[in-house]
Formats: sequence, C-alpha cells, structure tokens
Amino acid sequence: MKKITTVIFAMLLVACQRSEAPREEDTPDIEEVIAFYSEILNEYTLANQIFQDAVNNSGDAILNAEIALTNKVRNGKTDPILTIEPFDLETFPKTITINYGSGTLCRDGITRSGVISIVSTGWYNQPGSVHTSTFINFYDEIFKVEGTQIIENFGENADGNLEFGVKVENGVISTQDGISIAFDEDGIRTWIAGADTPMDIWDDEYLLDSFQYGVGSNGVAYLLVFDQPLHFDLLPRDIKSGIIDLEIGDLSDIEINYNNKTYTILGVTKSFN
Repeated sequence: MKKITTVIFAMLLVACQRSEAPREEDTPDIEEVIAFYSEILNEYTLANQIFQDAVNNSGDAILNAEIALTNKVRNGKTDPILTIEPFDLETFPKTITINYGSGTLCRDGITRSGVISIVSTGWYNQPGSVHTSTFINFYDEIFKVEGTQIIENFGENADGNLEFGVKVENGVISTQDGISIAFDEDGIRTWIAGADTPMDIWDDEYLLDSFQYGVGSNGVAYLLVFDQPLHFDLLPRDIKSGIIDLEIGDLSDIEINYNNKTYTILGVTKSFN
C-alpha cells in the first residue's frame, strides 16, 4: 500500500507522545505494565474488527440492493431491511439504507441494531465506485459505532485481484459502561478468494494492509502499521495470518502476530485465541 508520508507519521508520533502511560522504569511490577498495555491492545483489536465488519455488511447490502433491482433471489428472514433511492439500476449517486431495527442476527453471528446509510456512486464491483457510510444510532452487539467509512473500488491489481481503499474518519466505538475508543484508518483490502461468486461476499477472503491510529478509553494514544497484511476470512469470522506493529503512548515495539497467535509487549510474549 502507499507508505505514510513523513509529515503525517511525525504528527501521529507527537500525538502518541503527549499521552499519559506508565513507563517500565516507573512501574516496579512488569506484569502490571503488560496488563495496562494489553487492555489498550484489546480495545484496538475490538475497534478494528467492528469497522472491518461494517465494510463487510455494507458491501453485502450494496450487492443485495443490486440483486433486488435485477429481480434475482435475495433476502433471508434474518436480513435487515433495505431502502434504495432512487429505485433503479442506472441512477447514481444512490442512497442505500440498511435498517437493522431493534436487533437483527446477521450471517456472521453478530446481532446489530440501528441504521447504516450508504451513498454509492456506482455498484460495488464497479471500478472507481465510492461508497460512503454513516451510522445512525447503530450498534454492533453492545458497541455503539460512530464516524464515516469510505470504501473505493480501485479495480484489479497486477495479480488480477480487486482492491478496495478503506478509510475511517472520526470513528468511535463506545459502550454505556465507559469504553470509548477513537479510531481512524487508511488502508487497502485486496480480494483474494471468492471472486467466482461476485454477488456473495460471505465466502470471500481478503488481505488488509493499513495504518490505523486513535485513542483508547484511558486516554492513551496508539499508532499501528502492518508489518504483514492481515488475512481475513469472512465466514467463519477469523484472522488467519498477519503481523501488526504498534506504538502505545511512549512504548513502541509491541507486536500482534496472527501467524502464531501471540502478542509481545516489553519483550514478553503471550498467546491468545
């Protein structure tokens, strides 16, 4: 993917350095330090998963809208309600509203509620099309989702795989019990499996190469870059491989390794499921 410019990278590092976080030398109990940073790491992982899920469900909704307009088979009983305006195949931009009501159990096993509104300049598989999503009282399970998500179809890469640009601007994940995670992203998703069923995203696999940054519930900033792109399966919902390098507050050299399901903080490596 495109590299972060020096100026942007420097600005993000300054933002990270302003946050208050315990240093290893200030805290005698290393396990306490690891627990502190692990909590922030877990919040990042949660925010990343929720916003990637939003891409999946928005893409599915846009494809279902196209299916509905071409009178193809669609909609199971667990699908959210779609509203398409204008209701034709040719007119763009088009607004597609996904209404999950008070709660809809989705195909990935997650219950969602509220509304996602998508403004699309073309159909999902059309190169150059841009899909801008906003969230209206929208929840992924207990997590309220806010912000703007922009998906752009970049067309095929040199390997013949479709690439999509994914941005999150002013993203926030929050709960009533005090979790509040700010999240911004600029990345590329490469479609590596499922192309033979272009109207069904749920058998897809993709690679995500990205940089992401934000602030956790405790006010500590984080910044991350992908050392190795993440390999996502949509169903079952899983990250198969990839390596992420993080900076949390003043602490760098934190790693999440999905190849062997470990994370490393202060030189201590632990496993996760």
